Amino acid sequence: MIPDVSKALSWLEAHPEILNGIQRGIERETLRVTPQGAIAETLHSDELGKALTHKWITTDFAESLLEFITPVDKSISHNLAFLRDLHRYTARHLHDERMWPLSMPCFIEGEDKITLAQYGTSNVGQFKTLYREGLKNRYGALMQTIAGVHYNFSFPIEFWQAWAGVEDEQSGKEKISEGYLRLIRNYYRFGWVIPYLFGASPAICGSFLKDRETSLDFNKTECGTYYLPYATSLRMSDLGYTNKSQSDLNITFNHLDEYVENLKKAIHKPSAEFEKLGVKKDGKYIQLNTNVLQIENELYAPIRPKRVPKGNESPSDALLRGGIEYIEVRSLDINPFSPIGVNETQARFVDLFLIWCVLADAPEMNSQELDCCRKNWNRVILEGRKPGQVIGFGCGSEQKPLVEVGQTLFNDLIRVAEVLDTCCDAKYKEVCHQFVAMFEDPTLTYSALVMDEMLEKGIGGYGLELAEKYYQQLINEPYEVITEEQFEQARLASIEKQKLMEQDKSESFEEYLRIHAGR
Repeated sequence: MIPDVSKALSWLEAHPEILNGIQRGIERETLRVTPQGAIAETLHSDELGKALTHKWITTDFAESLLEFITPVDKSISHNLAFLRDLHRYTARHLHDERMWPLSMPCFIEGEDKITLAQYGTSNVGQFKTLYREGLKNRYGALMQTIAGVHYNFSFPIEFWQAWAGVEDEQSGKEKISEGYLRLIRNYYRFGWVIPYLFGASPAICGSFLKDRETSLDFNKTECGTYYLPYATSLRMSDLGYTNKSQSDLNITFNHLDEYVENLKKAIHKPSAEFEKLGVKKDGKYIQLNTNVLQIENELYAPIRPKRVPKGNESPSDALLRGGIEYIEVRSLDINPFSPIGVNETQARFVDLFLIWCVLADAPEMNSQELDCCRKNWNRVILEGRKPGQVIGFGCGSEQKPLVEVGQTLFNDLIRVAEVLDTCCDAKYKEVCHQFVAMFEDPTLTYSALVMDEMLEKGIGGYGLELAEKYYQQLINEPYEVITEEQFEQARLASIEKQKLMEQDKSESFEEYLRIHAGR
């Protein structure tokens, strides 16, 4: 059952000031599409800058898959205003194209229509494109066009000083890392609440299933929309960001050194499946290596421990050097009810939930329990709104109604909200009351609301309607926090930086691959 957090909450209520200074950053992905709703085949425009080196506007898997990145910020409202400015600027430079407002992709005639993200001729740029070539050959390009929102979150040092008794970040890095790992374990146990509330991909375009096998028993509409009646987030299902070949890696979240060790093993673990592909085909590289993971970022997870690397550090080496600096929540679908894919109430809920996750007891998890947690997630992802749906606890037979578990959780979250309203601002408790209603009435969840629209208008019709509506909004709004001059400076700086990187011929690409490709 849900752990008893009453003592920890009483402690927090006595020290509300330690939460003042939470830092957040947001990454939002979105496909560029044509006026007909097909994936754009144009390249990322220099009007936006260079994707390799721009600090705010880049691309993810494909040339058409935009990614917006905000700086770290202590203010949710300022952070979202910054993100909206990135959307406003981009919309002004899209010409006839639009930003797709849904997680699952638009109509894609075939994988040959998807151009891998191009980052120029520098070693780093070629490496990034080759990594994506490997993803395409391993899992297919369609899966990689799925878009989401990543929410980066860190506690202020004052929290760790009070909670774990550390003096500063460096000397206290082990205890801080233990705290974040505790949070991650609870996220795996109870994080299904996020796709339940915010999942917004209960249906997909039929083109996404072309030539793909699936065991899911889809219903189908006349306009080619495939859906599951009680689904919340097909993006998080086996159709989306999962990788069955990673299921036996035994990567757990009990101790940082153990986590990093197992992650490094996966990077060097040979894969019989990927060995069949080979590293080259017709003299051309088609993946970085034939291991289970080409690089660490290939590990699919709904949440990740992170630290900003220095120089050429790998993400795991950065963690070993400085401990966990922040966590990255990766289970948020694009919010179709927001022009920027995420809204303030969602951010406030995630804050509340992550604070609860660090306060609640979190016994160590073995890979068996982690697998049981994934089954809970999968149940919510595919049938979260099903009447009488239950949630399992541990790997035993104990099950509780999802509604009951959600309401118990919100009893705790309301107390966290009262603390945040005291120390930060007066909006968190209001958010709690909005979302607790979704457990009482599943028709209020994002997935239920979006399902009605998708079935009535088709995914293409609904997506295009929203895309045009948000485009008109964004191009007619003034910038709030970034000026046109700052955008132009960032654009030109990205072009100059990439140019300098491409002039560096000190190391061949073959040598760069030998060092960085885990061979």
